[in-house]
Amino acid sequence: MFKKKQKVVESTPFSDFIRNASSAERKRVYGRVLKKASERQNRLVEEVSKAE
Repeated sequence: MFKKKQKVVESTPFSDFIRNASSAERKRVYGRVLKKASERQNRLVEEVSKAE
């Protein structure tokens, strides 16, 4: 019946970027992040396969 008020969270640099960056900027950053994440994941899989 009564709803609790949600806490107000201050803006972060990441949320500011998401709100204010152009679509092209976001795509470029997402692309770099995904590339780095894939590289790290591939290195981890390689290390695990060597340990077996």
